Amino acid sequence: MTSVGILRLSHATVRVPDLELALAYYAEVVGLVVTDQGAERAYLKGWDEHQHHSLILRKAPTYGLDNLAFKVVVRSELDRLAARVAAAGLAVEWFEPGELAEGSGTTVRFLAPSGHIVDLEYGMAQVGNGLPLINPPPAPDHLVGIHPPRIDHIFLLCEDVDAATRFFQDVLEFRLTEQILADDGHQLTTFLERSHTAHDLAFLTGPDGGFHHLAYWVDEWNDLRTAADVCTYHGVPIDAGPTRHGATRGCGLYFFDPAGNRNEVYTGGYQFDPDDEPTTWTEAEMGRAIFSYRGQVDQRFMSVHS
Repeated sequence: MTSVGILRLSHATVRVPDLELALAYYAEVVGLVVTDQGAERAYLKGWDEHQHHSLILRKAPTYGLDNLAFKVVVRSELDRLAARVAAAGLAVEWFEPGELAEGSGTTVRFLAPSGHIVDLEYGMAQVGNGLPLINPPPAPDHLVGIHPPRIDHIFLLCEDVDAATRFFQDVLEFRLTEQILADDGHQLTTFLERSHTAHDLAFLTGPDGGFHHLAYWVDEWNDLRTAADVCTYHGVPIDAGPTRHGATRGCGLYFFDPAGNRNEVYTGGYQFDPDDEPTTWTEAEMGRAIFSYRGQVDQRFMSVHS
């Protein structure tokens, strides 16, 4: 029997030097909903998310990722997962509700072998999605920009993808959906899930603690075209797409926030069951795995910054 464990990606905290500019971008261009803001932090979510936030912007001199978090829906499962992390030899910190962030729940924090600060969180404040619970319309009528309904996945970099992947599989019970293998057999890229989708989390070979992109879900291919139109209208640099991925079979559009953090809006993919076998791509076909139509990928796109 599969344990409850982690439900999905919950949120990420991203550094931005100009909080006011970043907030305007994420609210007006990406179209996220602002739920709280202060002098040092702002909190946002996709319009159809019920929890308090899926993105925290923190004012800082540099850009990049502070931490990522996964949602745990049962308190006893949080205790169990914390014990597994501790048994793996990692230091675990506990935080009470509201201690780490506005609306935050009970949280377990640790430094993963990949060099990333990871939170497991139970009980974030719920604020609703702006729709009535009885006879609702399909969506609120005040949406702006790209307005994705929810967070989808996060893509990270680390030096030892094999070790990072083993940790998330063996300790946090993620399932491997796809991998790109080097000619010598080690993992160049891995895709892992907890939500029965193609991926909630992915690792790419690079510097420890590296951040490639944070992705929000959109419902269909035409939404990617609209997102590209929105970016172009607002002068937001498009990094790649709209395009198709070989790995995950999803489609995406990549672009940058004003600080240089890479964003993606993503759609498609497939359902992955716990007893499904992962798909393997060879090093020679890595270009087609990342960009199916072009069949190649340049080093600029594989880097940690713009």
